[in-house]
Amino acid sequence: MKILTADHVLPIAGEPISNGAVAIDGTDIVAVGPAVEIRERFANAEVTEFGKAAILPGFVNCHSHLEITAMRGALDSVEHDFRSWLLKLNDLRAAMSDEEIEAAAYLGAVEGREAGVTCFGDIGRSGHAGMRAMKRAGLRGMLFQETEFSPDNRTAEDDFKTLIAKFESLQGEATDLVTVGLSPHAPYTVGSMLFEMIAQFSIINRVPITIHAAESTNETELMTRGTGFFTEVYERFGVEWASPHCTTIEYLERLGVLSARPLLAHCVAVTESDVERIAANGARIAHCPKSNAKFGHGFAPLEQFLDAGITVGLGSDSVASNNVCDLLEESRFATLIARNRPESQRFIGPREMLRVATLGGAEALGLDEIIGSLDVGKRADLAIISLESAAQNPIGDVEAALVFSTNGRDTLATYVGGEPIYSRRP
Repeated sequence: MKILTADHVLPIAGEPISNGAVAIDGTDIVAVGPAVEIRERFANAEVTEFGKAAILPGFVNCHSHLEITAMRGALDSVEHDFRSWLLKLNDLRAAMSDEEIEAAAYLGAVEGREAGVTCFGDIGRSGHAGMRAMKRAGLRGMLFQETEFSPDNRTAEDDFKTLIAKFESLQGEATDLVTVGLSPHAPYTVGSMLFEMIAQFSIINRVPITIHAAESTNETELMTRGTGFFTEVYERFGVEWASPHCTTIEYLERLGVLSARPLLAHCVAVTESDVERIAANGARIAHCPKSNAKFGHGFAPLEQFLDAGITVGLGSDSVASNNVCDLLEESRFATLIARNRPESQRFIGPREMLRVATLGGAEALGLDEIIGSLDVGKRADLAIISLESAAQNPIGDVEAALVFSTNGRDTLATYVGGEPIYSRRP
């Protein structure tokens, strides 16, 4: 039995607690409340005092690509149209060995845990690299095995068999902490027949799926008009692909993919009708504002998603398109850019944003029964954030201080299942 105390405890599902404590027995939270009461109740427990700090649920990064961590900064000099970036990324990735990819993934996992991230929703082409990285770093996570380039319906059956073989291989490495899902990459790299097969497999076997969706103007042009960069790629490789002449979200609904309640990454280029379709189908969204902004893709309508009742979590995307994995920094950027969006109807507040970064991400991954808030019976996945910096003080509102004045480098410790996986305290 152990007790962690701090000047502030943020349960997320309830009001912040001043001079609070969290009691942990094994892997689970057994009590949350004022430190005086928790100490009296568990008088024989080991106590760790963090002082001027905040204890909150660990951050959930629900959209990442750990295995391309090696590309941090390598693409920043590339002309930032999506076409140039994608082509250069594929070239760099092809030149890497399996060992280099695995080492890069572990570096990304370590970066996350040092910034208070306790859980990743990670997409991997190689799959095993991201899974092994999360396991080695002591993290919780879900590894989504990604499809290869497979937009042609003529190869759909073989592409599906190849994907499921990789998925089943990954399942052999799964643990209680790190599980497996599928990622049909995007509408422009996955054919309609393959999408339908993956969706059916997901529904029948209850396998989570995630998809890059409505991310860019290139994608919108392809889906609605059948023109642009991606058609040039298809022509070069002899791919047969017919535009549905509708939005990405409508296309996914037509194919039955939205019925699998996928986690949709980005959703920048969405219409009001698209938002309604996402909500009606119970699909979820991984909001990646810094990555979107770095490409100049535009503003995803965060407050519109939330007001429609859509489950939304935060994602850093890869450090090739963000440069850092820091969900506090992502939270600040998400809040400010949402307020500054030309069509914005209201302000996103710090409390709402902290929920997106923790419980929202857990809900997006279907893990909210066990993580995402400081509730009795949930796993003790925690982030302890220092509030000692001059840049954070004075603290009039701890939630505002965390979102607007704090970043991942202020993390003192990160716990998963009640055990510290990172600490910078002596």
